[in-house]
Amino acid sequence: MIPRIHTGKYLNSEANARRIFNIEQCFGSSGQPLVIPGRVLVGEGVLTKVCRKRAKPRQFFLFNDVLVYGNIIIHKKKYNKQHILPLEDVKLDNVNDEGNLRNGWKIMSPSKSFVVYAATASEKKEWMAHIRKCVNDLLARRGISQSTSSDSPVWVPDSEAKTCMHCRKSEFTVVNRKHHCRHCGIVACNACTSRRWLLPQQSSKPIRVCLTCYHKLAQETASSSVTRTYTVIATGDGRNSSFEDSSDDDDDVTKDGSPAQYQYQDDQLDMHDSHFQSYD
Repeated sequence: MIPRIHTGKYLNSEANARRIFNIEQCFGSSGQPLVIPGRVLVGEGVLTKVCRKRAKPRQFFLFNDVLVYGNIIIHKKKYNKQHILPLEDVKLDNVNDEGNLRNGWKIMSPSKSFVVYAATASEKKEWMAHIRKCVNDLLARRGISQSTSSDSPVWVPDSEAKTCMHCRKSEFTVVNRKHHCRHCGIVACNACTSRRWLLPQQSSKPIRVCLTCYHKLAQETASSSVTRTYTVIATGDGRNSSFEDSSDDDDDVTKDGSPAQYQYQDDQLDMHDSHFQSYD
């Protein structure tokens, strides 16, 4: 059982500040500062995150105001590709067990959404309970309600699509690449994602959307009494686009795109590293 979050003595403790500083140092200059007044490190652990091409171990840190995760370079010593999700925007949703895919749940926010898996059912329960408690406590402290903004879609993994999920005809090859609609998360061909739309909560630049979502967004804008700024860019093969797909923490994936099992891929880790380590 994980202890409750402390907001009194532990809040200003030297041990708390030291732990957060050490995490900040593990991310190095590529990460954002994590040591700020009032921030408490609640716990940490390794979860298997479903990325675009495969599932990979990621180090997660739960604070009393944000959820931070990153790629593991050297376990407990060096991380990169830091991501920070404000807890006031975070929502959770259960993922039912299916075959070998067990103990998973969705982490959703306006800027990014994805699926993670814990090693055991008890660890999943602990993680979800503590994230929810941190979210509720944060909203109560700030006297606010959770944002009603639309959550970013959870991307369909590349391995689940052999053909375009939009036109249902185009088969993916080395030349005919896979792309994701940033509005609904499907895997589609370049022709079916040739339009772009400004989704401010995900990016400051126009990003790929499928044709269905593009027309839906255009209709919503046309029927709205409030004018919203948007940008449309239609490209032929996508080669001249300055807004090509980026898959934040998937840059180290091999180019063959072969599907992988949902398991830990780092030899430096073992299953004991995945449990939620709490602090009090």
